[in-house]
Amino acid sequence: MTQAEKEQDNGKDKEKERDREKEKEQQRGVKRPIAPPAIPEPPQEQIQSNFVVVIHPGSRTLRIGRATDTLPVTVPHVIARRHKQSGQPRYEDAWLLREGLNKPESNEQRQNGLKMVDQAIWSKKMSNGVRRTPVSADQARAYNCQIRPAVLDSSSRVKWTNTTHHPPYLVGEEALYVNPTDCYNIHWPVVRGQLNVHAGPGGSLTAVLADLETIWSHVIQKHLEIPLKDLKYYRCILLVPDIYNRQHIKEVVNMLLLNIGFSAIIVHQESVCATFGSGLSSACVVDVGDQKTSICCVEDGVSHRNSRLCLAYGGSDVTRTFFWLLQRAGFPYRDCQLSNRLDCQLLQHLKETFCHLDQDISGLQDHEFQTRFPEAPALLYQVRLGDEKLQAPMGLFYPTTFGIVGQKMSSLQFRSQGDSEDPHDEHYLLATQSKQDQSSKSAADRKAISRPSGCLEGEMSSQGGTGDLSDLPRSCGSGGGGGGMQGETELGAAHGESLMGAGEVEEPVSAHLSRKTAIMSQFESKALGLDKAVLHSIDCCASDETKRKMYSSILVVGGGLMFHGVQEFLLHRIINKMPPSFRRLVDNVEVVTRPKDMDPRLISWKGGAVLACLDTTQEMWIHQREWHRFGVRMLRERAAFVW
Repeated sequence: MTQAEKEQDNGKDKEKERDREKEKEQQRGVKRPIAPPAIPEPPQEQIQSNFVVVIHPGSRTLRIGRATDTLPVTVPHVIARRHKQSGQPRYEDAWLLREGLNKPESNEQRQNGLKMVDQAIWSKKMSNGVRRTPVSADQARAYNCQIRPAVLDSSSRVKWTNTTHHPPYLVGEEALYVNPTDCYNIHWPVVRGQLNVHAGPGGSLTAVLADLETIWSHVIQKHLEIPLKDLKYYRCILLVPDIYNRQHIKEVVNMLLLNIGFSAIIVHQESVCATFGSGLSSACVVDVGDQKTSICCVEDGVSHRNSRLCLAYGGSDVTRTFFWLLQRAGFPYRDCQLSNRLDCQLLQHLKETFCHLDQDISGLQDHEFQTRFPEAPALLYQVRLGDEKLQAPMGLFYPTTFGIVGQKMSSLQFRSQGDSEDPHDEHYLLATQSKQDQSSKSAADRKAISRPSGCLEGEMSSQGGTGDLSDLPRSCGSGGGGGGMQGETELGAAHGESLMGAGEVEEPVSAHLSRKTAIMSQFESKALGLDKAVLHSIDCCASDETKRKMYSSILVVGGGLMFHGVQEFLLHRIINKMPPSFRRLVDNVEVVTRPKDMDPRLISWKGGAVLACLDTTQEMWIHQREWHRFGVRMLRERAAFVW
């Protein structure tokens, strides 16, 4: 008999013995414990990046694509909707025009800003050590006023979008080229990084969300070639601004999961994704878009809440200022109108082609440009320009040049107004925290009575309570994403009373809050220059070590600051204005404008695509069924930032 056969017989004998034992136990009435069946752990789902769609909605441009795509699809973020009834008045959202430009003080403010710009240009020497000689607009004007365009072609070969089949809507380039005589309203659903909710036609939250759904669904089907019925197999990564409106984000997530039909979603901040896309672990991210500029310090994938700052100006304000300077210099295309969307496109192109931030380029120079509009000949214009090309982008550092009066120009991160669907939000946490503080304070007071030094200890305890309240603005405020500073001050007052008793500290708390409100209202109406805003954001970081990291890595992304010479220009201004104490601490201040030679407009989207491939993102997905059941609470649980 072989060894294998012996082992087999032994195994059979043992099995028979076990069976006999069981029979004896049953006869004796012994009950064996019932072992619970082993619950198999759900297998970890391997996410395929080509089934993840990354969406980066901008105020003027939508970037969308699979996480495996080298480049996203880029389309103008605009929709044209056909009138439901004939004879309806035509409505079009403004592009370069905005509120606050036609006030009596606007022109004076613009002129004052231009004087500051001219002074700054003159004071900075060129690389050869010589100061620039200013060029007056009159020198260019004398030449430009004589210019007449040359006809290149009797037809521009550019056509209006064909609407003979009466499509209910048109998206992107097609919407831009809708004939103004056609019965279509033009809507830009995002403005200054937020949903474009306004009192005009198509300005309700429902209408704006419907526009977003239509644009995104159209691009997914037409450009990504994914049928909507197949989106149940796809996941979505949505990039949101650093200072966000919670209600709007909730509605957009709801629309993506329940209306468009993605199976799961991750919501992440643009600034953090910008660091992922550029390969930097920590950076002060300066994101200059078309409509807004946001600045935020990011360290190891976390955006520092106190450092978040949003400025209500961007590339389109530079374009509008460039047009004003062109007019002063006798711009030869005299029919140009800021209310015409095709003229806005032309001005945007001229700004990107001609403007720069290189101090060494000086004197009058001749340029040419073409106009190609539907139903018009193609024309070639000559134009002579001097300092206008440098003055316009410098408006980002001297925003009074934009001439915007009476508008909120700066926003900080502020507390949530609360949501009925999310009962355990920060209001709840603060309330329970204050009860704990109150009970510990009363216990401390009882101990203090039995000691002679109790009075002092009681005072210290009260001061601790006020410290909790006052940690919001430190001149910068902890405050911007939902409903304004009013909510924060009201919340602070309520908790101040519950912390310390309404009678004892009513006067100090109200004084503290009124001072804080005054600081905030003054701050919000003030338009900070880009360099000052960067210094302000870095200064709001908690430790000197973090500040040192931020100074040594200032990352510029977005399409609003893509001017020749911007890296050296911004670096010079930061070094000149940074606190003297940090000049000794920081080895080198570095401004990064094109990490890995990438287009700065695509870096945040690219970071979203990188996010889709990371193992750590597995626990951040919010699934459709979870959203259906728990709603906005899932964002508090799964978002990679403090919701």
